[in-house]
Amino acid sequence: MSDDRPNPSEVGTVEDAPPIEEKPYKIIFEANKCFGAGRCAEASDNWELDLETGVASPRAYFLDESDLEENIRAAELCPAKKDRGVIHIIDREQDIEIAPDPHGDGTLSVDW
Repeated sequence: MSDDRPNPSEVGTVEDAPPIEEKPYKIIFEANKCFGAGRCAEASDNWELDLETGVASPRAYFLDESDLEENIRAAELCPAKKDRGVIHIIDREQDIEIAPDPHGDGTLSVDW
């Protein structure tokens, strides 16, 4: 992984995060780049689109296996950032981005 990018598992880490064993995946969401297409909310019950602000938001930032597939789909469908998406699904155990992974190598694709 490039030295100038943070490790995906360390971004947004909070002291009250659930143990990795319980919720091995997390969402990093670039809300400031969301333009309200709503595709995430169509793909996943974890996402809701606020019609007043035009910004989506996740109900939960930490995920287990049962929530993973639909959140990966939400990340892959996001058209923001010229189809690179603003929803990033991180495997906390492997310390890689698993969706959308535009680089194809698991490095974090967040634009700071």
